[in-house]
Amino acid sequence: MSSTHGHSGAIPNELGIQLRAWRDTRGKSQLDLSLDTGISQRQISFIESGRSTPGRHNLLHLADALDVPFRERNTLLLAAGYAPIYAEGGIDDVEMKGVTDALRRMLVQHEPFPAVVMDRYWNVVMTNDATQRFFNSFIDMAAREKPRNLLHLIFDPAGLRPFIPNWEETAKSLMARVFRESVGRVIDKRTKALIDALLAYPDVDSAWKVSTTADSTPVIPLSFIKDGQVLSFFSLVTTVGTAQTITTQELRIECMFPLDGATEVEYAKLMNQAGMR
Repeated sequence: MSSTHGHSGAIPNELGIQLRAWRDTRGKSQLDLSLDTGISQRQISFIESGRSTPGRHNLLHLADALDVPFRERNTLLLAAGYAPIYAEGGIDDVEMKGVTDALRRMLVQHEPFPAVVMDRYWNVVMTNDATQRFFNSFIDMAAREKPRNLLHLIFDPAGLRPFIPNWEETAKSLMARVFRESVGRVIDKRTKALIDALLAYPDVDSAWKVSTTADSTPVIPLSFIKDGQVLSFFSLVTTVGTAQTITTQELRIECMFPLDGATEVEYAKLMNQAGMR
């Protein structure tokens, strides 16, 4: 018995358009998707052309094979006439307590070095104490509106930008990261709006928005200059494994480490000075 129900005519509907777009994004043919899912190529063709609508189980099976993020899976479900199944809550919701407790432990364990938790759009949702003290050594973080966005903080001439010695190189690398680390490797409307806002800053080249997919350095360098002394760091990015909600899937934990012994020594001095203020 088929899991689809037919429709007369063959006008692509919203579901068909979305499914085709995801297939194109992943570089898969209908045959590839059929082999991945066990759903016939003919059936996939009917879905994309608007001639049939898949059952919810098959739709989720297709979404899984296409690595569609949870937020966009809800959109697919709605387009097919089904209720969304992936919840999206706030970081402080009761249901998130287990995750947030674990994240707080991670942040504390990373002391005395900076660590932040960001959402899909680079908004900082949690930090450890070292992050606050370190960034406050350069600018008054209390004067920045919340939610504080790490990319705006680095691109803004009134933010950390003057304290980054190789700012243009760093900015290009960060723009590439926006593409590389976007959830499901997809640039949605809010991410595009973020990119456009970054491009609006002075001396930002529109060519930087081109994805640099070849840039896959395992560690991410970032340098700051304070009182003539360059502090060099690298950061590692972690995601929440086996995420069950939109919120947890979109969280990223970024932990900074000194890149060399000289930075570690100067960083300790800087943090001691910050602690005495």
